[in-house]
Amino acid sequence: MEKIVEQGLLYDFYGELLTEHQRRVYEDMVFGDLSPSEIAGEQGISRQGVHDLIKRCDKILKDYEAKLHLVAKFMKIKEMAGELERLSDECIRTRDMALIDQIRRLSAEITSTL
Repeated sequence: MEKIVEQGLLYDFYGELLTEHQRRVYEDMVFGDLSPSEIAGEQGISRQGVHDLIKRCDKILKDYEAKLHLVAKFMKIKEMAGELERLSDECIRTRDMALIDQIRRLSAEITSTL
């Protein structure tokens, strides 16, 4: 997964668990595309402090994912939902009712993943 996408997903799921200061700096760096120098000037900290804070936030977010696996579950469910959509479209197109069994199994798997 591309780093910025991974950071975004991890932040979406676990960002609220960071302190307000960590969130502000992380958002500016990752989503606001500000440089460490710009953030350092705004926050009154050194560029090295910004760099260290971003690395610390990345580690914190990855540690939460290692324990809770919410992003992994989300990605798995998203993939299965796409497969459900594909199977449904094929069932409608071909009128093959045997696909209903596959759809039911997949929906049960999604439910058990939740």
